[in-house]
Amino acid sequence: MPSPGQPLHVASLHVHPVKSLRGVAVAAAEVDDLGLALDRRWMLVDDAGVFLTQREDAGMTLLRTELLAPPGDTADGTVTLAHRVRVHAPSGDTIDVAPPEPGSRRRRVRIWAHEVAACDYPAEVDAWFSEALGRQCHLMWLPDDSRRPIDDPHARADDRAAFSDAFPVLVALQASLDDLNARLAAQGHAPVAMERFRPNVVVAGDAEPYAEDGWREVTVGEVGLDLVKPCGRCVMTTVDPDTGRTGAEPLRTLSGYRKVDGKVRFAQNALVRNKGRVRVGNSVVLMGEAGA
Repeated sequence: MPSPGQPLHVASLHVHPVKSLRGVAVAAAEVDDLGLALDRRWMLVDDAGVFLTQREDAGMTLLRTELLAPPGDTADGTVTLAHRVRVHAPSGDTIDVAPPEPGSRRRRVRIWAHEVAACDYPAEVDAWFSEALGRQCHLMWLPDDSRRPIDDPHARADDRAAFSDAFPVLVALQASLDDLNARLAAQGHAPVAMERFRPNVVVAGDAEPYAEDGWREVTVGEVGLDLVKPCGRCVMTTVDPDTGRTGAEPLRTLSGYRKVDGKVRFAQNALVRNKGRVRVGNSVVLMGEAGA
């Protein structure tokens, strides 16, 4: 529950380098119009170029990611586009992947209704991921000049997303998770971690549960965010990230009190107003609220 008098602040930051693989908590990150640096810039696709997620293969959560700083990094913990990703398979095997060089070979891939040009990787990289997942797949990277628009009336003409489901940033409130976990406990269920909801920015402080529903403009560190739409939750929230097993919770409990227009809502989708840097501990300042 909220701590009286404690200002709103960034409790944690999370980057998910490869869509649907397990993400990583970071101390700080550069932010541009695609969101936190490297968040969902990689994606796995099948032979037809169609994206893969935990919705169809819950075992993807067992592939853990780690971000590796480039040589000569200032060691201040800020994630940038110069970082690489190391992926850990359940077997203990690892692979390191860097963003491709400019001019790398591209192919068309599909994510939801969009087809975009993405860079592929050598056969040995695809073979590693195929072995780790137990199915044929291919690793793809979204280059800076490949535009994936946001098909939503809240978005501006120049807004775009990487390989996230829809929006570049997802903001969650710790008080909302605390409320959900209290409801789960009252029914005899185990609590769930915020990781189930795969947010980028977790906010804590003096706020009532689900107060984020009314937030419209916030400043986080150097970055302005427009919170434009509640996030409709799916079966991915029922995947235990530690085991890959699925169940009914927390989606069943959320459905009892957070279902609007057929969608179960938790956390807020956001657009980026300006580039900058965010860090754990940054103040979160509300610039506009619904009805204000």
